[in-house]
Amino acid sequence: MSRAETKHEQLRSALLGLIEQDPRRELPLPSERDLAAEFGVSRMTARMAVEELADQGFVYRVQGRGTFVRQPWVSKSLALTSFTEDMRARGMKPATKVLASAERPAGAAAGSDLKISPADPVIFLRRVRLADGVPICLEAVELPAALVPGMLHEVLTGSLYDLLESSYRIRITHAEQRIRATVLDQEEAGLLGVAPVSPALLVERVSLDRAGRPVERARSIYRADRYDYRVAVDRRGPGR
Repeated sequence: MSRAETKHEQLRSALLGLIEQDPRRELPLPSERDLAAEFGVSRMTARMAVEELADQGFVYRVQGRGTFVRQPWVSKSLALTSFTEDMRARGMKPATKVLASAERPAGAAAGSDLKISPADPVIFLRRVRLADGVPICLEAVELPAALVPGMLHEVLTGSLYDLLESSYRIRITHAEQRIRATVLDQEEAGLLGVAPVSPALLVERVSLDRAGRPVERARSIYRADRYDYRVAVDRRGPGR
């Protein structure tokens, strides 16, 4: 093994050790120039070490900004689970920041989805959902106010599904959901801690209870660099 290869491996191992100390922080790596100076190697050796880490998925490059530690992805199945359940199942700590909570008229769109009059009141919640302190999802939720009296006085920083079940005896059992690609505007990007026009997944959902009654209308925006959906599919019918 040549000296350059030895230094390259040493630098890669040193960087990987720093990443593994706290892999859930999206830290920027020093520039190749700074790495070369700090570790006493050439810039070519520094570039080789960083490129190998990128190829292995430990870091990623952003043009004009630098190289960053890649945080763990969250893969979501199509099972109807709450954000809190998803994060805990992956060993991550869920948290919530409430941006807005209010009672307001449903309006035409929410009224249609929730099968209530546009003039009927709904409880509106807008929240940022975090995993291990990192913002992952921006959600807006509407619920018929008649089904959840006093909700605005409840603690709204936990699982909404748990709250519905424990305080209102409402158990969500199924949902109609649509997923599509989008990009983040400046406000959304700021709340999720990424650059404007970053890719995102938009999930629009109407959730129903066991009686088939619509009880939740939700619009959730997930960071596409941290979240994906995995779907099991079956091949049916005769082969060709």
